[in-house]
Amino acid sequence: MKIVAKKKLWKYLFWLGPFLITVGLTVGLVSDQWGLIPLVFLITGIVISGLGIIWQSYQSNWWNRRSTQAGTNALVATLAVLAILGLINFLGTRYHLRADLTEAQLFTLAPQSRELVRVLPQPVKVWVFDINQNPQDRELLENYQRQSSKFKYEYIDPQARPGLAEKFGVKDYGEVYLESGDKRQLVQTINENERLSEIRLTGRLQQLTNSTTAKVYLLQGHGERQLSPGKDAISQAVQGLSDKNFTTSPLNLGETSKVPQDAAVVIVAGPKRGLFEGEVKALQEYLNRGGNLLLMIDPNTDPKLNSLLQEWGVRLDNRLAVDVSGESVVGLGPAAPLVTEYGQHPITKDFGNGNSFYPIARPLEITSVPGVQATPLLRTKPYPSSWAESDLQSEKLEFNADKDLKGPLTLGVALTRKQTPKSTSTPQASPTPSPLPSPTTQSKTSPTPSPSPKTPQALPLPSPTTQSKTSPNPSPSPKTPQALPLPSPTTQGKASPTPLSPPSSPTSSSQTATESRLVVLGNSDFATDGLFQQQLNGDVFLNSVTWLSQQDRQPLSIRPKEPKNRRITLTTAQGNLLILLSLLLLPLIGFAIAVIIWWKRR
Repeated sequence: MKIVAKKKLWKYLFWLGPFLITVGLTVGLVSDQWGLIPLVFLITGIVISGLGIIWQSYQSNWWNRRSTQAGTNALVATLAVLAILGLINFLGTRYHLRADLTEAQLFTLAPQSRELVRVLPQPVKVWVFDINQNPQDRELLENYQRQSSKFKYEYIDPQARPGLAEKFGVKDYGEVYLESGDKRQLVQTINENERLSEIRLTGRLQQLTNSTTAKVYLLQGHGERQLSPGKDAISQAVQGLSDKNFTTSPLNLGETSKVPQDAAVVIVAGPKRGLFEGEVKALQEYLNRGGNLLLMIDPNTDPKLNSLLQEWGVRLDNRLAVDVSGESVVGLGPAAPLVTEYGQHPITKDFGNGNSFYPIARPLEITSVPGVQATPLLRTKPYPSSWAESDLQSEKLEFNADKDLKGPLTLGVALTRKQTPKSTSTPQASPTPSPLPSPTTQSKTSPTPSPSPKTPQALPLPSPTTQSKTSPNPSPSPKTPQALPLPSPTTQGKASPTPLSPPSSPTSSSQTATESRLVVLGNSDFATDGLFQQQLNGDVFLNSVTWLSQQDRQPLSIRPKEPKNRRITLTTAQGNLLILLSLLLLPLIGFAIAVIIWWKRR
C-alpha cells in the first residue's frame, strides 16, 4: 500500500510541473514583465517536470522500450530538420541571393542606383500615399531597401492619416514623396498606367541628398538649339539636366564678354553662325582657368572655333558620316550612323553594346597634343559599313578613295588638360618692367615680336610670365588699353605695383582649378526633342555634362528598362492554318497513332 501511495504522490507531483510552467507563462505574458516571480514558477515547473519524467522512466523501464527509442529517434530527427530549416531561413534573411533571368534585367537596380543608395549620408524614407499596393512598385522599393538599412518606405492611406497627408501637401491618391531630415520632395504620381520609375526615384533621391547644385550655361546668339519647347529644340535635354540637380541658364557672350565665374559647364549646342573672336577668346580663357566645355557642332557649319580646338588637338571634318551597314535606324537612312562601339570612359562605361544614333553627323580628327589626354567616345563601324562622304550633293552615296575617308569614324571625343603649376611663381618671377599681361592678348594684333603668335597656342594660360622675360621693353604699352580696357588706361605708366593686381585674379583661379575638360560631338540632332529619349541618346548628353561638371561621385544617367517585344504577328492565312493544325490535324495524328498501337497489341 505504501508503494502504491508513493506512485500516486509522484504522479501528482509530475502534473504540478506543467501547472507551474503554465502559471509562469501566464504571469509573464499578462504583466509583460519577465521578472523574478514568473521565472521562479517557470524554473520550478521545469525542474519538477524533468524529475517526474526521470522517475517515471526508471520505474517503468521506459527508456529500454523499442517504442521509446523509435520515438526518440523520430523526435531528434524532427528537431534536426527544424534546426536546419531555421538556419536556412536565418541565412536567407541575413544574406540575399537573387537572380534576375530577364533579358533586360527588369528586376535589378541600375549600378548608379545601387551606388547612390549604399552611400546615403542619412536615413531616407519613401512615402507612398495610396490604398493599393502594387506588387511591381513594392518590388522596386524592396530592391532599394536591400541596398542599405538607411532606406525605408511605407504605404499610407491619406484618408486614414489626414494629418500626415496634409504635412506633405498630398492632393491625390498615388503621390510618392521622399523625406530626408527636414527635406521633402515629390517623386511622381503613380496610377494604373504609370508605375513607380527607378529613373525618377534615383534622380529625386540624388537631388535630396546632394546639397550642391552645378550651374550650366547654354550659349545663345548664333542660331543654337532653342531651349524652350519647339521645333528642333533641346527642351527635353534641359529638363533632364534639371532632373539631375543642374541649374541651367542661357548665356550670350556678346553681351557679357566673359563666362560667369559660377559656370560649372558651358554648352554650345549646334551653332549655325560663327562666333565672334572675342567670344572665342572668352571660351578659351574659361578653359584656361579650369572650365568645362561641351561642343556639339553639326556638319555644314563653321562656328569659328578652330583656334580653340587646335589647342586641344581636335579638327572638325567637313565631310558627312555615312553608315550603310543596314543596321541604321529605321526611317533615318544611312546619314544617321548607328553607334554600338564606345570608348573606355566614365561617360560611356555602362553602355555596353547599346545603340545611339546621330542624324547628319560630322567626323572628328584627333591629333596628339602635349598635356592633353583624349579618349574617343563614339566610333562608327569600319569600312565598308561606314565612311566620311565628301560629295554631299549626290543622291547616290558611293565611296570615293580620292576624297572620302574610310571608317571607323570618331563622332565624339572627351579631352582633359591639366593646368600647369607655373602660375604660382608668376608674382615672384615677373619684375616691375613688365607689369601687364597684355602681350598674350595682343599676339594677333602686334606683329613686331615674332614668338608671340605661337605663345598662346603652346601655353595659353601662363604666357604672361614667359613674355615678361622675353620682351622687357615697354613698346607694347601703347596697345595695352585694347587688350585690358578696364585696368590699363589709367595705370600704364611707371607705377608698377598698381598694374600687378589684374594678373593676380587669374593666377589665383588657376591655382584652384587643376583640370579643364572638353567634350566635342560632331552632331547636335541626337539631343533634340523626340530623339533625346531614344536608345542611349539622352545618356550620352547627360553623362557628358555630368562628367564635365567634375562631380565624379554623382551617379550618371540611367537607361529605362523596357521588356523586349516578343509578340508574333500572324497574317490571316497563318492564323487559320495554326487553328487547323491545333484543332484538327494534331488530334487526328494522335488518334491515328493510338489506333496503330492498339492494332499491334491486339
